Amino acid sequence: MKLMDAVSGDPLTLFGGEASPVIAQLLQDAAAAYQQTTRAEAILWSAQAINPACLPVYFALYKFYFYKCRLADAEKVALMGLETAARQAGITSDWTQLSADSADWGQTDQPQHFYLFTLKALAFIRLRLRQRADSLTLLAKLQELDPRDTVGSSVIRDLAAELI
Repeated sequence: MKLMDAVSGDPLTLFGGEASPVIAQLLQDAAAAYQQTTRAEAILWSAQAINPACLPVYFALYKFYFYKCRLADAEKVALMGLETAARQAGITSDWTQLSADSADWGQTDQPQHFYLFTLKALAFIRLRLRQRADSLTLLAKLQELDPRDTVGSSVIRDLAAELI
């Protein structure tokens, strides 16, 4: 099944790993219903209720809320995604307690990579919420955990620097 992003028309990325056919179909349905905000939101939360461990659902939810300019909701879901990814990776969900040695951060197909990507998303959300200091703190931690910048946090760091 080929999933399409309703916002961009591009193939829908299921970032965070695989999704079962049922969840993949729900994500496709939500993308197709994107303009019907209430319906799309309900579909996404249905997917989360069916499989609360499915990381691509959290990605879809925080991306959905971000594009709808519902930043507080995007932040809430990003935090839920961090908690879920941390549990799956066997690391603490408290990013302030993490170090470069806490996990093999370079494994891009593992939950710890989703954790890094979602930490980047949280930094961007907080920057948009005008919580620049929090965003910069998150970005500094990302630089420590991901010095090769595999999740592209340097883009958000550059954007934050422009906003000085």
